[in-house]
Amino acid sequence: MVTREDVENIALLSKLFVPEEELDGLTKSMQEIIDFADTINNAPTDGEEFDDINNLSNVFREDEVVESYDTKEILSNAPEQAEDHFLVRNRE
Repeated sequence: MVTREDVENIALLSKLFVPEEELDGLTKSMQEIIDFADTINNAPTDGEEFDDINNLSNVFREDEVVESYDTKEILSNAPEQAEDHFLVRNRE
């Protein structure tokens, strides 16, 4: 069961502001989503094959090394850098 405290904690962890007046509605909505997922999870699937609905075989390509931009040229656009990396400030 999703509680109001669960929603408050999820909002905190995801750094989202949820107005106090919306917490109860959001709690109800989240519980409905979880209930729906449980319904789908418990659907009878005996005799059903779901692993290859498009009749595709391996659709992954081989990894290939390709020419790219010069690292020094790319980093020349960075306001701050260290070795071969962009430096990005933490916004907290």
